[in-house]
Amino acid sequence: MEVEKSAIKSVEVQQRILSKNDKIAEQLREIYRQEDMFVINLMSSPGSGKTTLLEKIAAHCLLDFSVVEGDLQTNRDAERLEKFGIKAHQITTGDACHLEASMVMDAVESLREIQGLKEYLFIENVGNLVCPASYDLGANLNIVLLSTPEGDDKVLKYPTMFLCADAVVISKFDLAEIFDFKIKRVQEDLAKLKKDIPLFALSCSNVESLGVFCEFVKEKKEQKYVSSHTF
Repeated sequence: MEVEKSAIKSVEVQQRILSKNDKIAEQLREIYRQEDMFVINLMSSPGSGKTTLLEKIAAHCLLDFSVVEGDLQTNRDAERLEKFGIKAHQITTGDACHLEASMVMDAVESLREIQGLKEYLFIENVGNLVCPASYDLGANLNIVLLSTPEGDDKVLKYPTMFLCADAVVISKFDLAEIFDFKIKRVQEDLAKLKKDIPLFALSCSNVESLGVFCEFVKEKKEQKYVSSHTF
């Protein structure tokens, strides 16, 4: 039997592919609020210095924190941090190039059981300038590290990552002259993305620069800052 075209109706169904992750991320935000815990999601390419940054913060006792570590394989980064007395929960993702909210939920529960939750929690995401930018982890602050050896042209090459940033850290800045790294170019490219956000130039051998960054984190916690970015 032939059906008239006028009798055919289409129903549009729209649902975010990542809706399950978003729901868990919202649950995480509630846990963070209840525990008065301030959470920082660190994102960057591999080798940008995320773990070294956390080591130096711990070594100089600038913040009291625990860590969720994300890597494809091994627990080497967690072991590095534990040498400084930092409790780190390692997540090995296999072939997944990012952390998801459900993974962080399990890690938070594990940290709670082992030692209780600290005032600050750093999530060291899997090294990647693409995939982590799509997954909400409920963090108060999303911070992107850009190391000077990577070059100063990455902001517009990887706009999705930098659009989700609440702050950008230029790491290994003591090497800027060697690699002809122009911080002004990063500032200009962030402006092109209409991102008016704090920019920190850090050297892990410079305690003062680390202190400025940690004071920023403390101020955001006092303000009860919650990132407004929608992943």
